[in-house]
Amino acid sequence: MQASAPDANWQAICAAVAAIPPGRVASYGQVALLAGLPGRARLVGRVLSHLPPGSEVPWQRVVNARGEISLSDRAAARQRRLLEAEGVCFNVRGRIDLRQFGVIGR
Repeated sequence: MQASAPDANWQAICAAVAAIPPGRVASYGQVALLAGLPGRARLVGRVLSHLPPGSEVPWQRVVNARGEISLSDRAAARQRRLLEAEGVCFNVRGRIDLRQFGVIGR
């Protein structure tokens, strides 16, 4: 996958992530479903990990199915800060209540 020539899947995933409103989150699997790629959660993760610097795709709004951040420590801290700045709350276990902050099932 190359940032210079995104394919249709790349574009569909980025469009699905861009549709997540501020203060809300979706799981990788939910983004895959919204992008018309059911069962392709890992592809969502791969696309988001290859976004070019300065991308306006709100990657921080994508978390795992348990409502947890799945990134390394430094990137996880940045993602958490960005989400908290949007009003997303984490419980003491570091999880987001997907019933409250999720985009699907509301």
